[in-house]
Amino acid sequence: MTIRRRDFLTLAGAATLSASLPRLARGADNAGVYDLERFGNARILHITDTHAQLRPVFFREPSVNLGVGPMQGNPPHLVGRAFLDRFGIRPDSADAYAFTCVEFEKAAGRFGKLGGFAHLKTLIDRLRSEVSSGRSLLLDGGDLWQGTGLANTMQGADMVDAANLLGIEAMTGHWEFTYGETVLRANLERFKGEFLAQNVYLTEEAAFNDAKAFDPASGRVFKPSIIKEIGGHRVAIIGQAFPYVPIAHPKRFTPDWKFGIRDEELQKLVDAHRNNDKVDAVILLSHNGMDVDLKLASRVTGIDVILGGHTHDAVPQPIAVTNAAGVTLVTNAGSNGKFLAVLDLELGKGKVKDVRYRLLPVFSELLRPDPAMQALIDKIREPQAALLNDKVGVADRLLYRRGNFSGSMDQLICDALLGELNVEIALSPGFRWGTTALAGQPLTMEDVLAQTAVTYPETYVQTMTGGQIKDVLEDICDNLFNADPYYQQGGDMVRVGGLHYTCTPAESVGKRISDLKLDNGRKLEAGKRYKVAGWASVNEQTGAPIWDVVVRHLRSGKPPNRSPPGVTLKGVEGNPGIAGHV
Repeated sequence: MTIRRRDFLTLAGAATLSASLPRLARGADNAGVYDLERFGNARILHITDTHAQLRPVFFREPSVNLGVGPMQGNPPHLVGRAFLDRFGIRPDSADAYAFTCVEFEKAAGRFGKLGGFAHLKTLIDRLRSEVSSGRSLLLDGGDLWQGTGLANTMQGADMVDAANLLGIEAMTGHWEFTYGETVLRANLERFKGEFLAQNVYLTEEAAFNDAKAFDPASGRVFKPSIIKEIGGHRVAIIGQAFPYVPIAHPKRFTPDWKFGIRDEELQKLVDAHRNNDKVDAVILLSHNGMDVDLKLASRVTGIDVILGGHTHDAVPQPIAVTNAAGVTLVTNAGSNGKFLAVLDLELGKGKVKDVRYRLLPVFSELLRPDPAMQALIDKIREPQAALLNDKVGVADRLLYRRGNFSGSMDQLICDALLGELNVEIALSPGFRWGTTALAGQPLTMEDVLAQTAVTYPETYVQTMTGGQIKDVLEDICDNLFNADPYYQQGGDMVRVGGLHYTCTPAESVGKRISDLKLDNGRKLEAGKRYKVAGWASVNEQTGAPIWDVVVRHLRSGKPPNRSPPGVTLKGVEGNPGIAGHV
């Protein structure tokens, strides 16, 4: 049975971090930063959305992460000072640097990069060694294999090797599916852990043709869950893959598979584990996104903790959600290898008695890199080192991506599309992955690929009417700000170049986008056709890969576009999901 309602106050308090987040001075060999109070009889470690970043990175958290309706003002829709106040984090601390955008450039120089698999390996091994043998698990929430040029070239094989050495015992997926079924299955053959996805089924036609499936009778393509024995207790781990793969990505990558949230099937699976398998805890390893997980937790009973991913929200404390049978704790563990979640459980017969949760920033300068993992990374990179290290430009300002509407790195990509493809308007997808470059930092091919490395990178040039452009913006905006989280697919607003518009996020569908104007100030006319460039289309394209276009633009030495992002927001006054400019 799940955490009882009467346990709500106890667990909600137990799950907080209090004031014990790491405090460090850059470069100090501070052995106490990751000293955790011993608690419970089971430890579960969780990483998610590393996006193949094997080495430490800079990554600026968003200054705009708006919530609408009941989501406004609640995690994960808090940024900047509002976030610090909500979680009791000191503004000038290392934690403020890790979790927010507050004075990011100054703090980056003080505290350095975060993440890196060699540093993660050191921290994970330490935390696992602190508990008795057989009392810990390492889980990955997906988006492990994609996000770098190296991973794109090797089709995720490099990350399988790194995951095996790291010791990941179970994972679910999202961008992994964009390599296609053949590559996905080949990688999973080499993966030493389990790939879990309760919500992926064969299409009717594929089932009729006896396509490969874990359970042909039900049509489930992958193993839905596992049960792990931890210190004499039984813990069920259920995998929840990204529900919208065929919508968010080209259908050609997964033609035989159906996705979805499938909370009814999930409820049946949870009930079976509770009633038939007599487990003591149920953990959902999810790639839904945090808003979706919060709604799911209110509808599906019997889940103790959701270890969430996809939306890249680094939330220090679990959110306790009540449902018909008790309480479910919902977490989300950030991205790019910046964080390691530690879930310590006190397990009893048929229930979780108590919980401690910590989301630890992985300060690479405080963690000696694991020699074996560092050697593996060096070996993997060596054949492509010359290409990856090729300097193609210099960051003229802080270049970042993450944010609901715009990022300076996306502006650079739009500048490249406008300048190199000779169009009036540029559209660039609102991906949430992609690292940050500090002003003055040399930009290498590796940096460009960290923003663009997908399996469908081809650019396109086409004509679109003003009405069609507005419809595209409205559709994507509804995905981002729909009041029902089950209609949100994650990701941020499409980035625009050569175009300005006003957005009212709290409006209804079809009424959020207005006042569309070209850079020259002329109004976008609904019936007029415009020349538009973009990339990462779900339809097959034949243009040059986006990274070639960006590199050509950087090498040309053309002056950067210093105009502000082309978005004006309305109705967001007082919303704690916005800090400063868009």
